[in-house]
Amino acid sequence: MEDYAACFNELFSRLAQRRGFRDYLTGLLAPRDRNKTLTGLAGSEPVKGAQHAAVQRLQHFLSQSRWDPDEVNRRRLELLINDPATAPHGCGVIAIDDSGDRKDGTAPAHVGRQSLGRYGKTGNGIVTVTTVWADERVYYPLHAEPYTPASHFVKKQADPQFRTKLQIATDLIRKALAAGVVCRAVVADSFYGDHDSLRGELSRSGLGFVMVLKPSRGSWQYGAEAYTPKDAARAVPWGGPDDPGCWHPVARRFRDGRTETW
Repeated sequence: MEDYAACFNELFSRLAQRRGFRDYLTGLLAPRDRNKTLTGLAGSEPVKGAQHAAVQRLQHFLSQSRWDPDEVNRRRLELLINDPATAPHGCGVIAIDDSGDRKDGTAPAHVGRQSLGRYGKTGNGIVTVTTVWADERVYYPLHAEPYTPASHFVKKQADPQFRTKLQIATDLIRKALAAGVVCRAVVADSFYGDHDSLRGELSRSGLGFVMVLKPSRGSWQYGAEAYTPKDAARAVPWGGPDDPGCWHPVARRFRDGRTETW
């Protein structure tokens, strides 16, 4: 880990920052039986250990010490892209998603009452839009940006500074491509798949995409009006396994080695 951490030394101006960076990495990688809060990262007790010297040092490094997280992330991606074991290639994908975490109060930045997908309900918390590169062997995060609810702006959604999750996702894809990340397609769930603007942006950029659509969502087909995926499936003749009509068998392979014909 020291060899890896040394690649970031020039991004920190002080020895204390370099030590803080190593402590942070150690906390992230060490196995823990609880959430990676500050006390969890420092290996201290919850609540009671908040005043421990190691926790206070980590708190200062993350919230007050002057260093550029974008530069640290840029260097991390450089190392991943230039390593043959993790280099992105044309058969992988970039996945878009967002993750929500509960947060009490209203003072912290980006906090608001919004949909928290991790919990499947609306609550007070912070939502972060993320991109991940993945193939069948490995996956790793690319970029992340918190979403700021409209309630934080004077003019709400009409405020020029307000950005939707879709706009953030589009910017993150551009950042990934600018960093040298290549992929076969961009994939996302129905929240992103249901919006024509994002799919249009991907189409104009020349990227393939696979987006989940809600069953009620219409999708344009060549030479026909918009209809839902269910309608499309019902339109294909099917007389059972012995008379599949226009359906074609697909061999589905699973990680344990077994196969099934669907």
